[in-house]
Amino acid sequence: MSIGACAELSRCVPGVSIRPRSNKYSESCHCTSSCNVGRFASACGAVEELRIGSIAWCNTVKPMSRDGVIAGASNNNQGLTYKDAGVDIDAGSELVRRIAKMAPGIGGFGGLFPLGDSYLVAGTDGVGTKVMLAFETGIHETIGIDLVAMSVNDIVTSGAKPLFFLDYFATGHLDVDVAEKVIKGIVDGCQQSDCVLLGGETAEMPGLYKKGEYDLSGCAVGIVKKDSVINGKNIVAGDILIGLPSSGVHSNGFSLVRRVLAQSGLSLQDQLPGGDVSIAEALMAPTVIYVKKVLDLISKGGVKGIAHITGGGFTDNIPRVFPEGLGANIYKDSWEVPPVFKWLQEAGNIEDSEMRRTFNMGIGMVLVVSPEASIKILENRDELDKVYKIGEVVRGNGVSYS
Repeated sequence: MSIGACAELSRCVPGVSIRPRSNKYSESCHCTSSCNVGRFASACGAVEELRIGSIAWCNTVKPMSRDGVIAGASNNNQGLTYKDAGVDIDAGSELVRRIAKMAPGIGGFGGLFPLGDSYLVAGTDGVGTKVMLAFETGIHETIGIDLVAMSVNDIVTSGAKPLFFLDYFATGHLDVDVAEKVIKGIVDGCQQSDCVLLGGETAEMPGLYKKGEYDLSGCAVGIVKKDSVINGKNIVAGDILIGLPSSGVHSNGFSLVRRVLAQSGLSLQDQLPGGDVSIAEALMAPTVIYVKKVLDLISKGGVKGIAHITGGGFTDNIPRVFPEGLGANIYKDSWEVPPVFKWLQEAGNIEDSEMRRTFNMGIGMVLVVSPEASIKILENRDELDKVYKIGEVVRGNGVSYS
């Protein structure tokens, strides 16, 4: 163990999956890394997290009442946007540009560090205000899966196999039973990723969080051979976009989700319109961990680029893997859009362009593959292993739909 600058005990153990957890008593602690910047919970509420480049862009949101409606939110039928809900994607993009001037190389889904003939690939993230739905619903068992997914899904886009994961659990008063459920989810996520939960920290900070609240962040580190890195450099016009289905909203866009819920007049306990589960169950569905599926597809050859569809949706994430002068043409109606997105769009009167720039719309990971590889992938799919041909690479810039 090591003693940190804030006299806080780290709970890290060398190379094993069993780790001691020590409570941290501190009024403030700040950490940054060379490839990611995070903003976490504040005294006035939790934060919404939006992934733009390597930035976790967050905003404070109003608390939800016990019936699942945002306190003080107005009930109107005006079309909603992510910016209306408090998240400014353009401001986040500007911050990425400014940071890139100070730390060249920023902007990928993960940061690469050379190590012999390989790269260590690292990523860090949180789960945004999805934690607030965990507080309201009492569903704490799966939020840890979300936490692991957000980081391991980022680093696998480089072709990296996750090695280990570290977590940070912060709360005002430690509820051991709740914390155990959260950590169990993290363990489950690591098992799904075939990586080790190497350690982490538990921070108990009275006065910073409201009763029953907590926040989470985590970091994943993986490895890939230098000659096997997936970087998009060989992508050409005519390559095919293969989409892997999501389980729903995953862990982005929850500021807008909460605003829509308030406007809809429904509660978390109500049945999802057009679905066979409650709104709470639909929204809390854990983020899909794509590691094993993606690494399997990479091993078969022909994968040139991979985009994790998080905050920014198709609009901002797919172009990040393209060389200059190339864009994407997405085939509308080429995959099944989950009912939760149809309800969000209808209840919030949200424009198509806003939906596509905020949510994953049912596709959580996009692989750019050669035409030959796409044929093999599509021929080998089955009912239980759904993959979709959702578009192609074209000359130009940005994302268009046809």
